[in-house]
Amino acid sequence: MGLGDMETEKNEASSWFRTLRDEIVKAFENLEDSQVTGPLSDQPAGRFEVSETKRSGDSGEDAGGGLMSVMRGGRVFEKVGVNISTVYGTLGERAQAAMMARKGLAGMADDPRFWASGISLVAHMQNPHAPAVHMNTRMFWTPHAWWFGGGSDLNPCLEYDEDTAHFHATQKAWLDPHGEAHYPKLKAWADEYFYIPHRHRARGVGGVFMDDHCSGDWVADFKLTQDLGNAFLPAYVPLVEKRKGTQWNDADKDAQLVHRGLYAEYNLVYDRGTKFGLETGHDANAVLMSLPPLAKWV
Repeated sequence: MGLGDMETEKNEASSWFRTLRDEIVKAFENLEDSQVTGPLSDQPAGRFEVSETKRSGDSGEDAGGGLMSVMRGGRVFEKVGVNISTVYGTLGERAQAAMMARKGLAGMADDPRFWASGISLVAHMQNPHAPAVHMNTRMFWTPHAWWFGGGSDLNPCLEYDEDTAHFHATQKAWLDPHGEAHYPKLKAWADEYFYIPHRHRARGVGGVFMDDHCSGDWVADFKLTQDLGNAFLPAYVPLVEKRKGTQWNDADKDAQLVHRGLYAEYNLVYDRGTKFGLETGHDANAVLMSLPPLAKWV
């Protein structure tokens, strides 16, 4: 399948990632505008700062880019980033080797072109009772194969069983129309993927995750990917609305900062997207947007 053979599909995917980004940014700014009690109640509502990101090829040529949208120091969100990108070019030798090892693709060295588009989101909250969260969906193409990936996982420092149940139930409701086998498979995948081996624990309470997904039916796979993204706001926003006004103390904040250390360790050591972004020359600030503003280690 040649590069031009999927131009329509690639444009449709990248356009939808932008639409989802716009919906999330609006919803998060609405949360900032809502009533907030506690020490930050008199603080102005936060707003996203938006900047363009660029990726340069090995010879300095244009290789795509995207939008980095970051809100810092809001009343609800201490730091949240919602990034979209569409990048393309040729894969370096390390990226080729990693992809061939993971997917068993032959001939990468003969034609190492790639195209990738997606949305990536990480939210770190002011209130320790409001859970941090991660979400991303993406499409990847090479002349040898195409596939989708993504999912979301909840990362509370102070866990509430009912919040975890709501987050998972909402994702299941969006995935079940695609086949009831999807949710348990993607939940188990998230449990495995978002595990921190050197800490012998998960970084949060899980969610759903998939990678390298290609059934051969692009329309069906794209719809599944869309519903991974569509599930995010109804799964997450009600939890923030419920917890953003909960009273907290210094011990709660300390627990939050320690938990953020786990998140930073995972993203810097294990996260596949972080490694790919840095190795392929994408904007480092956008790639590392996921890191928390403050963290501590005991």
